Amino acid sequence: WAVVAVGVLSTASYLTGNTDLTSSTTSQTALRLALPILLAALGGLWSERAGVVNIGLEGMMILGTWGAAWGSYYGGPWAGLVAACVLGALGGLLHAIATVTFGVNHIVSGVAINLLGLGIAKYLAHLIFQPLSGNPRQSPVVPKFDTYSATGLSDWLGDLEHQQRVVVSDVAGVVRGLVTQVAPLTMIAILLVPISFLVLWRTRFGLRLRSCGENPVAAESLGINVYAYKYSAVLISGAFAGAGGASLVLLQGGADYLENQTNGRGYIGLAAMIFGNWRPGGLLAGSALFGYTDGLQLSGRGEAVLALLYAAVLLLVVVVVVQLFRRKWFAAGAAVVAAGLLYAIYFSVDELPRDLTPYAPHFVTLIVLAVASQRLRMPQADGFIYKRGQGS
Repeated sequence: WAVVAVGVLSTASYLTGNTDLTSSTTSQTALRLALPILLAALGGLWSERAGVVNIGLEGMMILGTWGAAWGSYYGGPWAGLVAACVLGALGGLLHAIATVTFGVNHIVSGVAINLLGLGIAKYLAHLIFQPLSGNPRQSPVVPKFDTYSATGLSDWLGDLEHQQRVVVSDVAGVVRGLVTQVAPLTMIAILLVPISFLVLWRTRFGLRLRSCGENPVAAESLGINVYAYKYSAVLISGAFAGAGGASLVLLQGGADYLENQTNGRGYIGLAAMIFGNWRPGGLLAGSALFGYTDGLQLSGRGEAVLALLYAAVLLLVVVVVVQLFRRKWFAAGAAVVAAGLLYAIYFSVDELPRDLTPYAPHFVTLIVLAVASQRLRMPQADGFIYKRGQGS
């Protein structure tokens, strides 16, 4: 799928003449912007695989942004990351108490966590940051993670990118952005994807945790402490979401703590998890898609987002061919209609309005969820209000 994506973007870049689609700047920005979405999506994965819907990821991320700024200001970026994870986990603990122990509806509890996280962060910022920065809505300047580059490889790829060779320069630009100015938190977040897969699908702990999300009554009948596994999953979920908030504060190029800094990324992370069908590899692809769209609209503005529409048309053409080969006529026809509509938009305008381009990731979220909704398979007991002894 990565090869297909780069091939489509490379073709669209050549046909439209817009090099921002595969530039190293776009790739590097996309990686930084995908990070909070990826960590939030991983948090949602752990929670929902245990059967607890965690719509409170946004509030836990907000707590993480404040904790990262506070910890980094007094102890450096690593202390900020730990503080963010702890505060996010505390948000997860509240969610677990409400949903697991008291049986509160998971959606209601998640909304309450979002409101509570926003209010607590605002109060703490007013209490602690205002005397330091003079502004209750932002923190003072905080230390950030250093970045590292594969210098020799980056220089060689940069030469290839500047030669503007078809496909070769596009691949070089994408790869160069992924190996240039990379922070330790970025490497940790990417490693958490295979680690989450190995723990959840290849260990006894993961099997028991997932059984709580599929059939907690049966899991209890086998001697599994369902409450303990649900609590563990939601605490880990909150810590990951808090780390996602920390990535907004502690990475080079990002702002220090600001009020409402998450800007709905917790919800987009939840959408990335659903797009990925509650699987680590799928949510990585979803996070990359949303982060890329966000990075593209920042580096290339309206022209680049319009060129992305052309890339979507090319991708839909591939989908049409595949569906015709599989003799799925309705799906092929729907893809033809969608490709026609997108091409009409691309052909009729020279540049998307500036007021719309910042919302490109949100539009992508809606479109992707609509397309992916036909193949989703959530954990069977996800959101189920379970009480101990229910099966006896």
